[in-house]
Amino acid sequence: MSTQVSIENRKQPPSVYTVMLLLSMLFMLIAVIAMWVELSRWSPDYYRTNTATPSVMVVPSQPSTAIV
Repeated sequence: MSTQVSIENRKQPPSVYTVMLLLSMLFMLIAVIAMWVELSRWSPDYYRTNTATPSVMVVPSQPSTAIV
């Protein structure tokens, strides 16, 4: 082992945590792109509610009888 200062400046190889950070950034970018594609598929009908008709039958209520 030498105690002299090394002249060559070596870069350390990326650690496991650096690789995991880069992979997570890549997967987050893929997820954002996928969500953008889904939004663009559904966005034309997102605010258009005039075609949405409820399928509920309205039944008139009967007068309730009070138990005394």
